[in-house]
Amino acid sequence: MTSKNYRLMLIASIAFVSGLTSCSKDEDPIVMEQPQNIVEIASANPDFSILVSALQKADLASTLEGSGPFTVFAPTNAAFTSLLADLGVSGLDDLSAETLKPILLYHVLGEKVLSSELADGYVTTLSSGPDQTKISLGVDKQYVKLNGTTSVTAADIVASNGVIHVIDKVLLPPTVVGIAINNPAFSILVEAAVKANLAGTLSGTGPFTVFAPTNAAFQTLFTELGISGIADLTKEQLTPILLYHVVSGNIVSGQLATGDVNTLNGSLSVNVGSSVTINSTTRVILADVQGTNGVVHAIDQVLLPPAR
Repeated sequence: MTSKNYRLMLIASIAFVSGLTSCSKDEDPIVMEQPQNIVEIASANPDFSILVSALQKADLASTLEGSGPFTVFAPTNAAFTSLLADLGVSGLDDLSAETLKPILLYHVLGEKVLSSELADGYVTTLSSGPDQTKISLGVDKQYVKLNGTTSVTAADIVASNGVIHVIDKVLLPPTVVGIAINNPAFSILVEAAVKANLAGTLSGTGPFTVFAPTNAAFQTLFTELGISGIADLTKEQLTPILLYHVVSGNIVSGQLATGDVNTLNGSLSVNVGSSVTINSTTRVILADVQGTNGVVHAIDQVLLPPAR
C-alpha cells in the first residue's frame, strides 16, 4: 500500500468516526423499555386496583414481583365487588390478611402457562391445603372456564415473570364437596350427599379422603339395581354407601399402599400396581384433586359395603 493510499484511508476513517460522534451528540439515544412484571402490569391497569390492594394487604405483592415464573388468574374490580357483596362486607378493610392470602394464592400457578397450554382437568395452585398440599383448580378448556363457572375474559398478557389471564369472578378454594359441585361429572354424587345429609359433614374441617364415583359409575349401579336414579334410594340406603367412600385423613396417591384401608363404614382392600384398584374391580381414574379439607380420587364404580 502506497503512502498516498494510506493517508486517504486514514482520512476516511476519521471522517466516519466523526460522523458517529456527531450523531450521538445530536440525536437522543435509543432506550429499550424493560418488560413489566405481573404486579407492575396490574398496577398500571385501573381495572385491577382492588386486586393490587388485596395483594398488598396480604403481603403478596413482593412475591409476585419476584422472578417466578407465575401464572395469575386476575379478577377484575367487578369480580371483587361481586365477592364482597356475596360475603356481606363493604370492602377489603373487612377482610384480614389471613383470609385474603389463601384466596389470592388460589389464583396463582407456580409456572408460566399460556392459554394454548391449558388442558381440561386440574392444575395445582399455590394455595395450601392439609399437610402443605397444594389446592387444585379445575380447567374446562372448551368453554374457557375455571371451576365450572368462572370465565377467562382475556388471556396471555405476558409479563417479565409470567403471564396474566383475566377472569370475571374471584375463585374461592373449595372443600371436597366444592370440588364435586364444581365438576359436572360428580353431579349425581352431590345429589346423593345432599339427600343423605352428608354435604355439611364433608364441608367440615376434616381432613377427608373421598373416593368419588363419577356419574357413569352411578348409572351403572342404577342399572344393576333396576332403578332410575337417586330418587329411588332412601337416605338410610345412601348413607352407609357414601360413608364407605370416605377415609379420615388427607391421603394422596403417593401415600396409598397395598392393603386394607379403614373408611367411615368398614374397610376397603387397596391394591397399588401400575394403577390403583379398590376391592379388586374398582379403578382410580383420576387422583389427587386437592381441596381445603381433603383430597378427592375419582373412581369408575360405586363401592358397596359388605352386607352385615
